[in-house]
Amino acid sequence: MTKQIVGAALVDSLEQPAKLLVARRSAPPEFAGMWEFPGGKLSRGNPKEALHRELAEELGIKVGLGSELQCPTSQGWPLNASATMRVWLAQVSDGTPEPLEDHDLLQWIELAGPGILELEWIPADLPIVHALRAFANNQ
Repeated sequence: MTKQIVGAALVDSLEQPAKLLVARRSAPPEFAGMWEFPGGKLSRGNPKEALHRELAEELGIKVGLGSELQCPTSQGWPLNASATMRVWLAQVSDGTPEPLEDHDLLQWIELAGPGILELEWIPADLPIVHALRAFANNQ
């Protein structure tokens, strides 16, 4: 059975996204220091409810969700042989993002700039970064 992960592309504006909030992992050791989309496992409820819960736990924020980023499979973006991730655009609606769990640093970065591609992303998240940049450029 495939494990389902939910993630957020936290942007500065759902209408015209220009910046993305990226999160640097603090654990597990094989991913520590790498950047990712915040989120987590879908253990119960529907994916959007799980994403709201994960963002409150990990970053201490409430968000408004936008559209889901189109993915290459019906189950989501392949992460490994046993997990996929669905990613929604999200904008902070309440709170200030802080690295409360699983992360040691958060950073706003330009979606269109070269800096986003210079970050050391978790390898499975890199195709999502490219898709998000293409989506933002077509807005």
